[in-house]
Amino acid sequence: MTASGHGHRFERVAEEINHEVSLMLAGELKDPRLATPVTVTEVRVTPDLGTVRVFVQIAGDPSEQAATLDGLKAASGFIRHELVERLQLRRAPEVLFQLDESEEYGRHIDDLLRQARGPKE
Repeated sequence: MTASGHGHRFERVAEEINHEVSLMLAGELKDPRLATPVTVTEVRVTPDLGTVRVFVQIAGDPSEQAATLDGLKAASGFIRHELVERLQLRRAPEVLFQLDESEEYGRHIDDLLRQARGPKE
């Protein structure tokens, strides 16, 4: 397989993982810490498919977000097992959840730009 073929495979696997994890978060996981709405924004896989980094946006205040992240970490073993079954993976990747703060960061940059321009006349 060519290098570009490998790159395409990672993208496809990442998309499939995004889809499957989103389905699980939509109601298959019964942990009460996961009652807060969670959106999968991006999935990155390492070249050896050994690690999957799942970026999520979590509704709520920082303490609710922290509790939800703890719930996701607790569910990662189950999610890992399900991914192997559903996607026919040869080995179970380590699943890491990370809070996606890109939207918040973008808002912060917008605010800074607005302040730099000063008040409209």
